[in-house]
Amino acid sequence: SEFNLPSDLVYLSLVESGFNPHAYSRARATGPWQFMKGTAILYGLRVDQYVDERRDPIKSTIAAAHYLRDLYDMFGAWPLAMAAYNAGEGKVMRALQKSRADSFWEIAQTKHIRRETKEYVPRFMAATIIANNPDQYGFLQEPPAPHQFEEVIVHRSVQLQQIAVAAGIPFTELSRLNPELRRDVTPPDDQNYHLKVPVGSQETVAQVLEKIPTWKPTPLLVKKGKNRSESSG
Repeated sequence: SEFNLPSDLVYLSLVESGFNPHAYSRARATGPWQFMKGTAILYGLRVDQYVDERRDPIKSTIAAAHYLRDLYDMFGAWPLAMAAYNAGEGKVMRALQKSRADSFWEIAQTKHIRRETKEYVPRFMAATIIANNPDQYGFLQEPPAPHQFEEVIVHRSVQLQQIAVAAGIPFTELSRLNPELRRDVTPPDDQNYHLKVPVGSQETVAQVLEKIPTWKPTPLLVKKGKNRSESSG
């Protein structure tokens, strides 16, 4: 709604991952929107050894909205934009040029895009129809609980397990609310990390944080991170 995009586009995430923040593909795409690392970084998501914001349901959805808006501006039609989301804009552009076509349905009749991409747009359409009419297709479901949380700003690196014990919060719940934290610790390089906590626990967590020791990475982890930064540079 905020980006003035068709609301049914949310079902792309259903097709991509089943709304699973931990979904991981053979191509190393991850998160509810199955972002590749390069595209994620291009759209402002943090991806490193401590944090992978592709798994953050809110931040990744904002990035996906930006990306889908750009794809629509590039191709001028949602079926082509969705095909490009799956295959990459370069492949769809080349398929249009090689086949001298104007629409997704035309390039879907050619060999210029993969079978997966040819089936991707119809799968999205089918998922949307079913999701909008679940009773008609035999899906009985309870309305899901709203995704609610409070936030506590954490000024140093601490382990989620220790926060959970000190605050009397189930560790599984704390971990579920922060799927972007790859090592179940708040990142050492972020002095103002917004940690999501269960509703009603904000004050308790803020109080116990002072008593929890700072987490320090092992020398091996530090060396590994350093080598990555050197090789990427």
